[in-house]
Amino acid sequence: MIGASFPDMSDRSAPSTPAAANEARSIRVAVIVPCYNDGELVGEAVDSVLGIAEEVELVVVDDGSTDPYTKHALGDLKARGIAVLHQENGGLSAARMAGVRATSAPYVYDLDADDLAEADALAGMADLLDGDPGAAVCYGNYREFGDSELIRLVPERIDPFRLAYTNEYPVTALFRREALQAAGGWRHVGAGYEDWRLWMTLAEEGRRGIYAGHDVCTYRRRLHGQRMLGAAKADHRSLYKALRREHPGLFAELSRHRRDSELSPVRKALYPILYGGRRRFGFEAKVKRWLDRAGIWTLRG
Repeated sequence: MIGASFPDMSDRSAPSTPAAANEARSIRVAVIVPCYNDGELVGEAVDSVLGIAEEVELVVVDDGSTDPYTKHALGDLKARGIAVLHQENGGLSAARMAGVRATSAPYVYDLDADDLAEADALAGMADLLDGDPGAAVCYGNYREFGDSELIRLVPERIDPFRLAYTNEYPVTALFRREALQAAGGWRHVGAGYEDWRLWMTLAEEGRRGIYAGHDVCTYRRRLHGQRMLGAAKADHRSLYKALRREHPGLFAELSRHRRDSELSPVRKALYPILYGGRRRFGFEAKVKRWLDRAGIWTLRG
């Protein structure tokens, strides 16, 4: 069942769904949709989940929305039998972790309220995790749409060297619950950098991921205006310093990670210059934009 089998979650103190109930139904995936004043789009995100073949736990987490339209939209979702959990505004990390606590399926799929699930991808990703119990996460390429459109390609393995300088990994992925919880889940570092922190932790712990495949788009990411991550880039220097302080083991082994990385020698040389908050000479951003325009830097399909 999707949503309808949940208890009423309008009360913040509502208990989590018992694990035994999901085991009886063989539900593998919990889909968590955090929402803050995204009433115009959250219904599309939910409908994209309802259109998949995989049976899932679905919970929408209202992170203290203040917009009347959003409140009305969330009420409509509840009337449709969708589980909606309300909480005080605590930010994206807090909303996602509230969804983790309210669900029990062995795999966790985070989907922002302005993005869309890919109907054919989720069951295949769960199958890949079923077949590799040692893998912490299944992830893959994704489609950007809205203000601009392209298929964003991602690295095929969790590469600690790359992650030490930038996050090229997707916002939405299918995490093994045990590995997600062992990594501390999503924790606030700065708005928009929660995902980079989580991927850094997985890399620091030596966790493996499964790449979903060259022909698989794992979700659709909507680009529209100045969103949270774009705003956070203005504070990149201080946020990056916080990430470095939180992951000393990752940076202590940077020379070894560089040797082990599958990046080309040219990219290995350029990553510390173009990324990582160095920006010592003032021309780094311009060089990256030129490389992007030339089609030789950003991974795209």
